[in-house]
Amino acid sequence: MLDIRPQAALDFVALGALNHRLDPGVIPFRKARECTIHVTGAEFNVAANLADCFRLKTGIVSAMVDYPIGDLVAEGVRAKGVTPFYKRFAHDGVTGPNMATVYSDRGYGVRAPVVFYNRADEAAARLAPGDFDWSAIFAGGVRWFHSGGIFAALSSTTGELIVEGMRAARAAGAVVSFDLNYREKLWSIRGGRDKAVPIFRRIVENVDVLVGNEEDLQQALGISGPEVAATSALDSAAFVGMIEQVVAEHPRIKVVATTLRQVLSSNRHRWGAVAWIDGETYAAPTAELDVLDRVGGGDGFASGLFYGLLAGEEPEEAVKLGWAHGALLTTFPGDTTMATLEQVRDLARGGSARVQR
Repeated sequence: MLDIRPQAALDFVALGALNHRLDPGVIPFRKARECTIHVTGAEFNVAANLADCFRLKTGIVSAMVDYPIGDLVAEGVRAKGVTPFYKRFAHDGVTGPNMATVYSDRGYGVRAPVVFYNRADEAAARLAPGDFDWSAIFAGGVRWFHSGGIFAALSSTTGELIVEGMRAARAAGAVVSFDLNYREKLWSIRGGRDKAVPIFRRIVENVDVLVGNEEDLQQALGISGPEVAATSALDSAAFVGMIEQVVAEHPRIKVVATTLRQVLSSNRHRWGAVAWIDGETYAAPTAELDVLDRVGGGDGFASGLFYGLLAGEEPEEAVKLGWAHGALLTTFPGDTTMATLEQVRDLARGGSARVQR
């Protein structure tokens, strides 16, 4: 079982890149004339959700550039109630370093969302072991430490920084989690899967809670494909069939979890979740979602699951909280939550969209 500290100055600390996402809504970028800006980052999203919806004390360890885009991102971090721990960089006024830009429209109907990046001279990619004083960050205690595969993909040093942070967090008594988040576009410029697998395996040696679907397990960890073929995107048999091998190779792991999503159209999804916790499998119900913005749903699931485990909920309830929060997050614009804890608990209990009076 997970050994979670009952209290600490920080409930949750994430290590990862902070970005800004340009969102033209349903308009493709080639025809867009205006965009909404969202502050985002896969690891930050979890910290933001846990602070804003679940009322926990969270922090983000990241890079920050002293220029107007950095100011915009830093304001977004403050607005979510997340404590920042930054290594600061000066911008040269011309080329960088930069806060990365994510371009992501929402698609519509049969037209899928399109996501691409500008991560040229990204400040977060410059982060390396030795850049942060972990003893100072964890001085008041920390209950949970998290990072992910997107940050690991940024450079040859970010994966090593993740390992350093995880080891420091373990020494401080924290549970350690990692979202595999294998992104082929990011790894393709660094040598692809052959480069990724050794880095991921080194990281996962330190992990208690692992988030990722069967494709992530295969691509990031080199786990062989499932013996049981999935009958649909909502069939957890393939995922569950791989757990034994994952745990055999990485015996520290006590929880493996993933969302299950069947995309009927850009705006209509079937949504489920499953988790292996201490040898038992727990599945959430299947819901049909009307999706406004799908970006961040997986981070929303992880946030709710982590909250449930931190709050001492039974495993089945923790999975339902993750499932419910991830579902609600797809009803909001942007990558982070606008839900309340009461809304999450209500949906987890089987609540509906009837007007609340």
